[in-house]
Amino acid sequence: MAAPAPAALLCRALVKRYGELAAVDRLDLEVAAGECFGLLGPNGAGKTTTVEIFEGLTEPSAGEVLVLGERWHGDGRELRTRLGIQLQETRFPEKLRVGELIAVFRSFYRRGLEPDEALARVSLAEKRGAFVRTLSGGQKQRLSLACALVGDPEVLFLDEPTTGLDPASRRQIWEIVEDLKARGRTILLTTHYMEEAARLCDRVAIVDRGRKLAEGTPRALVASLGAEHVVELEVEGELADGELAALPGVEAVRRAEGAIRLTVADVARAVPPLLALVAAHGLEARRLATHHATLEDVFLALAGRTLADGEGGG
Repeated sequence: MAAPAPAALLCRALVKRYGELAAVDRLDLEVAAGECFGLLGPNGAGKTTTVEIFEGLTEPSAGEVLVLGERWHGDGRELRTRLGIQLQETRFPEKLRVGELIAVFRSFYRRGLEPDEALARVSLAEKRGAFVRTLSGGQKQRLSLACALVGDPEVLFLDEPTTGLDPASRRQIWEIVEDLKARGRTILLTTHYMEEAARLCDRVAIVDRGRKLAEGTPRALVASLGAEHVVELEVEGELADGELAALPGVEAVRRAEGAIRLTVADVARAVPPLLALVAAHGLEARRLATHHATLEDVFLALAGRTLADGEGGG
């Protein structure tokens, strides 16, 4: 029997400290070749720091890191030619034309895609002669992705590639990533958009404050909640957790952002007695909403807060 292929990306007990702050805290990850792997968590969770260590841009404080079976040493020139990197934000010379810019990036590699092919893959072929300054935000993000692709990388790092984009531009990026997946590329994606992770990633790791809280397929992580639906309720007054947990079909009770969140198997079975409980206490429901359980709900269950609560961290 042939030995299993080595992981495309691997870290063991990875630590990165900035003074007393542990941005990454004993993190273990393994990304298989050809896999789209997501790092999920709020701003300040350690996602970008972890990616920068894999990219060879940041030195770890402790732990083991392997990229395509190799350790970073020296300038890492040979290893870098096998990687494509899209940063959270890229600043391009505004007075260059799109075709000129992609040609400059192509010159960094001994082999790779023709500039026109790289632009075609991100649907920017018609902008080849346009100045960079004339591109929209979404087009600049696609140009950034084309620059990461032009070396035909074995591993692609995408650090929050759709942050700040409108929904239409975000979906364009998703379609490009899905095409890369179909081509067998290994992708490490960071995001705090749970819908993005659920759509694109084969597996995800949920991280917070530098630590891994959970890992698995999006479907398996959502299933770990024990029910398929979430009922959110805001009321004037207090309801005890014990009373809520005793309602028919309620699997878990959580609170976040001033709302009660009930994980339930059957919305139709849970909502009528919930409203009856509210009325019995003489309270009024300010808001009642239901949705299918998502990775956001998984994060809340694990971290005790929503992703929005964590944004703005260091």
